[in-house]
Amino acid sequence: MRPPDLPRPRNDRSEPPVPGPATGPLAGYQVVVCVCGGIAAYKTAALVSKLVQEGCGVAVAMTRNACRFVGPTTFRALTGRPVLTSLWSGAASSMPHLEPGEGVDLIIVAPATANIIGKLAAGIADDLVSTLLLAADAPVLLAPAMNVRMWQHPAVQRNLAFLREQGLLLVGPEEGPLACGVIGPGRMSEPEAIFSAARQQLLSAPPRSAGR
Repeated sequence: MRPPDLPRPRNDRSEPPVPGPATGPLAGYQVVVCVCGGIAAYKTAALVSKLVQEGCGVAVAMTRNACRFVGPTTFRALTGRPVLTSLWSGAASSMPHLEPGEGVDLIIVAPATANIIGKLAAGIADDLVSTLLLAADAPVLLAPAMNVRMWQHPAVQRNLAFLREQGLLLVGPEEGPLACGVIGPGRMSEPEAIFSAARQQLLSAPPRSAGR
């Protein structure tokens, strides 16, 4: 069984394409990709595409600010599933903030901004993505992306250390040119690196759906 389909964005009345039977090395695995508001969100489309090509069932949830960088339509086209963009964006599920994360094999947050990292560490659930993550019963893989000064801030490093202690997984960030024009750590890992980390985590156990 795959997780329940996500409700449509409020102003999108078109139906997504119906995906065919999944084939590939990761067939049977279900992944939720949470997209937060950062310029690196454009890379997440390539990550989602790779996961789908390898056979994963992928659902995408986006913060309001993420939609300013990449439109939900992009992810709907890549996954063949509706994209969840708000706690109030549809009535297809009585618990739209809980059901997408239930029974999946992995949740990926890319980009993982300083904001969502801080919310997770503090236990704050004030929007769709933070609520979904706090209610998750699957491993969570963070792919941080932010300005170098934000990355090096003691509060961010403290939050990350706490989340690692809680068992959350981390890939990156890398050092390189940032959107702000400086060079340093804070650049989100490339989609291939995030996919490699996700693949390793997924293949460490059989798909949860196989036990149903």
